[in-house]
Order: sequence, then C-alpha cells, then structure tokens
Amino acid sequence: VQLVESGGGLVQAGGSLRLSCAASGRTLSSCNMGWFRQAPGKEREFVAAISRNGGITYYVQSVKGRVTISRDNAKNTVYLQMNNLKPEDTAAYYCAADLSPVLPTTARLYDYWGQGTQVTVSS
Repeated sequence: VQLVESGGGLVQAGGSLRLSCAASGRTLSSCNMGWFRQAPGKEREFVAAISRNGGITYYVQSVKGRVTISRDNAKNTVYLQMNNLKPEDTAAYYCAADLSPVLPTTARLYDYWGQGTQVTVSS
C-alpha cells in the first residue's frame, strides 16, 4: 500500500485544516486506517483511527470534539478534519494502514505509512 498525505499547512490558532490520505496499490476498504503525529523531539503520537467500513472510530483525548476522521473507500481516501486548531497541534501528520482484524491505536501495529504532511499552528 502506498499512502500520500496532503492538506497540511500554516494556520492560525482557531483555524481549520482537512488532511487527506490517498492510497494506492491496495483497495482501501481492506485496511484499518490511522492518523498519527510527531512534533520535533517527541515520540509519534496516535491521533485517530477508523475501521474498514467506518463504523468504529477512536480519538486521542486531546483532539476529541475538534477532530473527525472519515473515509471514502470509493475514492481510496481517508480524511482528518481538524477544527479549532491549537499551537500544540503543530506536528508532522502521518497516515497509516493496518491489515489486522482489530483496529489498533499503537503505531508499531500499523503496516504501511505515508511520508507525512506538516501542520503548523501559530498563536
């Protein structure tokens, strides 16, 4: 599976961004999908995950109510809508694909990764 993220950028605090993750090489509907982020000097952090059919979603507590993960299997694309962004959301954001039966929230359990897209939130 090849994953390509897009949609990152510079935004002021309180603003919004929608990240996209386009998949190729495998039908997206066969994969659980996750978004992670990594700030400089910090470990990669789980942000959100969505099951194959979109029926199950998980979020890290710090983004609940501000972030929505969704998917369009017909377009082989996963999205991360981020609203009311805060400076602490600044990081490189990565999408990841998982082929296991259970939706994971741990980075090491994901099988494929994109190259990342930078999100910078100014105060």
